Amino acid sequence: MPLITPSQLKEQLQPQKRLIGLDLGEKTIGLALSDKGLMVATPYKTIQRVKFKPDARQIVAFIQEYEVQALIMGWPLNMDGSEGPRCQSTRQFVQNFLSFHDMPIIFWDERLSTKAMDDVMLSFDVSRKKRADAIDKAAASFILQGFLESLRF
Repeated sequence: MPLITPSQLKEQLQPQKRLIGLDLGEKTIGLALSDKGLMVATPYKTIQRVKFKPDARQIVAFIQEYEVQALIMGWPLNMDGSEGPRCQSTRQFVQNFLSFHDMPIIFWDERLSTKAMDDVMLSFDVSRKKRADAIDKAAASFILQGFLESLRF
């Protein structure tokens, strides 16, 4: 299945199936999971990137375990809305992933997701070490929650 638009996914949503959010970094991949009612995104885990196939296997295992129907991939646009090298890297990851595991994937603007989650953690006085350990899965949750909110309109 190719990349799809949010409106296409909205038409295809199945009851009691979840969505997964991914924040793709150079060293880690943050994962978040929606509830079955598609109301709340929860940070789930951070994968330390090794190579594509082992990383993809972990994501597919997660997808199968939680009966995920689509993947919401953070789309790392520049602040001016243009695409930079990180977009190309994300696009390549998605193309490789689709050849590994076929499922609907949506790109979702992730600008400021990491910054927003870092600010939230700072406001709760979370230590630098704990923020570093949690930031990617929290950013994935921020991305997924943004998409879930868009479904309500």
